[in-house]
Amino acid sequence: MLEQINRLLAQAESAITAVTTTEALEAYRVEYLVRKGAIASLFDQLRSVPPAEKPGVGKALNELRTRVQQLYDAKAAELRSPGPAAERTLDLTLPGRRGFTGTRHPLTRTMDEIISIFVGMGFGIADGPELEDDYHNFEALNFPPDHPARDMQDTFFVSKTALLRTHTSPVQIRVMKEHRPPVRVIMPGRVYRNEAVSARSLSAFYQIEGLYVDKGVTFSELKGTLVAFARQFYGRDIKFRFVPSFFPFTEPSAEMYITCFLCKGKGCRMCKHTGWLEVLGCGMVDPNVFRNVGYDPDEVTGYAFGMGIDRTAALRYGVDDLRLFYESDIRFLNQF
Repeated sequence: MLEQINRLLAQAESAITAVTTTEALEAYRVEYLVRKGAIASLFDQLRSVPPAEKPGVGKALNELRTRVQQLYDAKAAELRSPGPAAERTLDLTLPGRRGFTGTRHPLTRTMDEIISIFVGMGFGIADGPELEDDYHNFEALNFPPDHPARDMQDTFFVSKTALLRTHTSPVQIRVMKEHRPPVRVIMPGRVYRNEAVSARSLSAFYQIEGLYVDKGVTFSELKGTLVAFARQFYGRDIKFRFVPSFFPFTEPSAEMYITCFLCKGKGCRMCKHTGWLEVLGCGMVDPNVFRNVGYDPDEVTGYAFGMGIDRTAALRYGVDDLRLFYESDIRFLNQF
């Protein structure tokens, strides 16, 4: 019996050297280590060994099983780790994988470009709180007490007097209260409206407004400033027009339109087949607003303008659904 054990051990040690694949290793395990393998067969013969020899034979069988298991484990580890053959297949001349570099969000890119243009014209940058009071958001801006914008369905009220600002115009009031003319600033930031979310409207979005107050400021200066901006931002070949409008805090007021840069004025879905796109609202600051901040409307004049960053970005990049800017869809963002 001991001779059989030694013969099987020598056979197993020789067989393991020929194993070079996982399939061959599995065949080795089936031949020697499974319940019906060669080693188990010797254990079955242990019952026929004379009692006096059983202790020695049993010890030899256990040593055989342990040794073969060690051979199997060592070969399995060897096959899992890359050996010299695998190292020879590594081509160090191949170019490395390029790292992923993120880009600015299209809204951030649009806002930064608009800010850069107006800063180049001499405008400073001002900021203010998003949680505002009724006075700065409405009253000081010449909104009458019964104006629809004050209703709950149009404004997010936090309390009877506190609300999420509906525009960045309250920053104009804070700037004029803190500084005497001349004042020339732009005010970018997030605003909130209690509106149904759709492809063309959101409940939270970005605006940027501008204000210039000094002696002798005219509507012609306002038009010249906005036309210069539009030509830098949308292209020098655009046409433009100003259409009379109404805003509580400016008088006279207007909306600026430019030729649709997608269809070049021929008419498309983006411009509703009119050939024109509304890009911003503007006007001369109402004298009542000057009185509310302590300015003398007989001594100074000024203009203000404002535009939605989301809508401007949509027009610039031809995006027909504003919700895409906030859905974090990597397929959409990768285009920018």
